[in-house]
Amino acid sequence: MQKLPTKIEVRGAKVHNLKNVDLDIPLHQFVAITGLSGSGKSSLAMGILYEEGSRRYLEALSTYTRRRIKLGAQADVTSVKHIPAALALKQRPQIPSERATVGTMSEIFNMIRLIFSRLGTPVCPNGHRIKPSLEIAHAMSQSGAAMGQITCPECGTKFMAFSAEDFAFNADGACPNCHGTGKVRDLDESKLILNENLTLAEGAVASWHLPGRNFMPTVAEAAGVRINVPYRELTSKEKDFVLNGPEKKYQLDFRSSTGRVFHDFNALYENAHQAVLASAKSSKSERAQKRISEFFHYSTCPVCHGTRLRPELLTQLAGGLNIAEVSDLTLGALPQWQKQVLASLPANMVTLANNLFKEFNDDLRPLLELGLDYLTLSRNGNTLSTGELQRIQLARTLRTATTGVLYILDEPSIGLHPDNITGLLSVFHELVAQGNSLVVVDHNVDIIKAADWIIEIGPGSGEAGGQVIAQGTPQTIIGQANSRIAPYLNGQAKLLARSTTRQPADKTIDFTVQNYYNLKAVHAHLPVNQLTAVTGFSGAGKTSLILDNLVAGIQAQGHHQALPASLTHLQSPLKHVVSVDAAPIGKTLRSTVATYTSIMDHLRKLFAKQALAKEKHYTASYFSYNNKQGACPTCGGAGMVTLDIQFLPDMQQVCPTCHGDRYNQAIQAVKWHGYSIVDLLKLDVKAALDVFKAVPQIEAELTLLQEVGLDYLHLGESTPSLSGGEAQRLKLVKHLNHNQATTLFVFDEPTIGLHPEDVKTLVHVMQELLDRGATIITITHDLNLIANADYLLDLGPRGGSKGGKIVASGRPSELIQQPTTLTTKYLAEYWARYGNE
Repeated sequence: MQKLPTKIEVRGAKVHNLKNVDLDIPLHQFVAITGLSGSGKSSLAMGILYEEGSRRYLEALSTYTRRRIKLGAQADVTSVKHIPAALALKQRPQIPSERATVGTMSEIFNMIRLIFSRLGTPVCPNGHRIKPSLEIAHAMSQSGAAMGQITCPECGTKFMAFSAEDFAFNADGACPNCHGTGKVRDLDESKLILNENLTLAEGAVASWHLPGRNFMPTVAEAAGVRINVPYRELTSKEKDFVLNGPEKKYQLDFRSSTGRVFHDFNALYENAHQAVLASAKSSKSERAQKRISEFFHYSTCPVCHGTRLRPELLTQLAGGLNIAEVSDLTLGALPQWQKQVLASLPANMVTLANNLFKEFNDDLRPLLELGLDYLTLSRNGNTLSTGELQRIQLARTLRTATTGVLYILDEPSIGLHPDNITGLLSVFHELVAQGNSLVVVDHNVDIIKAADWIIEIGPGSGEAGGQVIAQGTPQTIIGQANSRIAPYLNGQAKLLARSTTRQPADKTIDFTVQNYYNLKAVHAHLPVNQLTAVTGFSGAGKTSLILDNLVAGIQAQGHHQALPASLTHLQSPLKHVVSVDAAPIGKTLRSTVATYTSIMDHLRKLFAKQALAKEKHYTASYFSYNNKQGACPTCGGAGMVTLDIQFLPDMQQVCPTCHGDRYNQAIQAVKWHGYSIVDLLKLDVKAALDVFKAVPQIEAELTLLQEVGLDYLHLGESTPSLSGGEAQRLKLVKHLNHNQATTLFVFDEPTIGLHPEDVKTLVHVMQELLDRGATIITITHDLNLIANADYLLDLGPRGGSKGGKIVASGRPSELIQQPTTLTTKYLAEYWARYGNE
């Protein structure tokens, strides 16, 4: 009998910065991959294990099926043996649409609809409520014309009861007024005029700033409206034309942004209202729709009152509640509702009910284990955090009870309070117990410590990474001197990366939030020019307090606008807000470190000054690979070409003409100090610093990149491929050379993708901002970052309706002396683990 394989054999892995890695990964175990940000963890987990596992499974399907499924590209690896079919839960799940709710995404709402149709109490047309019975359940399960037809025992009327499909707000059950969204939108008249003191030519009409409407002032002038006097001085007739003028074509001479003049141009006039409405209909991009949405205010649908359902559906009850009331329950309250339903049923329906609720509980249990008990079924999916979305995905995965699958999870601890880690680990062990293999990329020390096997990639980031520096059981890793995670596993690491202040702040931000979700009369005081950590369970109100109210309030003050209605008081010396997240920079390979900073602009000007460039009349634009004059003619400046291979996935390969250099040969012939522009883009920051000592503008940018720990990045490195931590630090570079005394920096979960050593680097960058006068607020669960804060604001005590209160505030080092909240208790334990502070 042939022995079954016990490990995945990876040989010659070269994806991104992986340096021809050979590795054996245990099957049917919980494997943790760790390493510094940019070391190559995701390249191994997602770029090889997931790509190969999913691609090989899909290749086993028929050609007909494969043509309808996007296949992944073949990984740059010599061989991968014994890899199971792979499923991945990515670090950044796709944001759901406004039609998705916690109930629909978790599929619990499907079971609730079934329960209402089979176990509910319908009402006949004459108003008689009918008790649940097997006859009703049987009628609802029939097919054909008789499906759902029941007879009222009181008046004998035959009528059609509501089916499970009738209760679907994305189908037959949708409210006819809002079409199942629960909200209606109206144009906000106050947003149409940007500033009455501006002229139309200067941009007084906000809606004329939308794409394709910037020439409307010229059309208005052709119609007889003065465009060079302040809007407030226009006559009533002129203002009415701006706001409500008829859609009509006017003949005029039109000058485009490029300077080209179109004579006798027939321009269609769109008034301030129409400009928004027409844009809303025609715009496809998410960015444009977000901009357009600012002109609307959204209110609860007056017909369904936000339930999304046809009002008549709410007459049917189960357990004494209608389906909208059940949807508004938290997941944690659903077991009690289940008891109410079972108590209301006759004895002969208990078996049916138990079968339905078994499916219901199988869907619900993993969500509760993952700490999502505070979410309501009706909560919009697009309001959930990344961590919440990922845990809902994970719960659905566990529900399938598969076996023999390789699960790859990228940062599953995102958004998790330390108290939820136990539940997450329970889910991990259950997946393995079902006969699956589990690979988790994470930096949470407790998750890594609980793994059966650890693989550490490093030793550094970028070119300095890409090697396996340690592997084995947690006990084995602890004893390995070259491991960078070992000090955090054995308690020898230093927690503090900066000297936290013990002095009270000279100035504070004082604000009050009234009746916003679960925040009821919350008064907060945050220190200026200090680092504040805002903590608490998911759903405790952190985002509502800081992003939705404080940030929105400071921005409103900066634009001399009214405060959000829920922000009843705000006293702040700050005028500007910078939000920093770990989202990727740029969407295409054309975005690089040089283009994101000002380095590329300076390089282009530098090369345009060279003798050969002047002789050939090459302007700065010629030295952009995004322009036809400079780009390689084969790849158009992308450096890569895509080959469409029928029946197989598209293949991307390095451009055969420029070999990935992006530029044509004529441009590469221009030299500065012996370097072509291609040569310079291939340099890493560290090497470039020596080259550009005599070019102050470029040297200053390079120095800032070095200060934030990104000196290993190449100038031409693609920004979308950067890790979350690298992207975050790159975004901060542009803020490090200015005084920031009036600026608030807000970091939302800034440690996503960051190794504890990377967190220290981030703290050093934050200190640079503080030294420039900045005020920093970070929303976080990371105990390493919390320990380095000057001030802690803890919301809770739990999430949802059990949250929304400030349960602790003060200096972390003082709060852990007598911890009274779950956050401060975990912080105290973590602090004690590293007793060398």
